[in-house]
Amino acid sequence: MAKVEKFEDLLVWQKGLAQAIDVYKLLADCKDYSLRDQMRRSSVSVPSNVAEGFERHTNKEFIRFLRIAKGSNGELRTQIHLAIGVGILSSKSGDELLAKSRIISSMLQNLIKTRMEKFN
Repeated sequence: MAKVEKFEDLLVWQKGLAQAIDVYKLLADCKDYSLRDQMRRSSVSVPSNVAEGFERHTNKEFIRFLRIAKGSNGELRTQIHLAIGVGILSSKSGDELLAKSRIISSMLQNLIKTRMEKFN
C-alpha cells in the first residue's frame, strides 16, 4: 500500500471526484435547475470534505469532515432516487450512480473506523 501524502492519494477522494464528474455530465441537459444544482452541490461536497478534513492535519478534524462527506453522499443518494422517480435519470444511469455512491459510503465508513481505532 502506497503512503498517503496528499488527499489526492486517497482512493475515496478519487472515487468521490469521479462521482461528482458523473453527476455533472449526466445532468448537463437537465431543465430542473433546482434538483440539478442540489445534486451537483452534494456530489461536490463529498470529495471536497475529504480534502478539507485531510488538510486540517488533525485526526479529530479529519474524522469530522469524513462524516460530513458521508452525510453529503447520503443526501446525493436520496436525490438520485428522486431523479430516477421523476424521470430525470434513467433507471440504468441512476442505478449505476447509486452503486458507486454505496461503495463510497462504505469506504468513508471504513476510513472513519480506521482513523478512530488507529490514530487516536
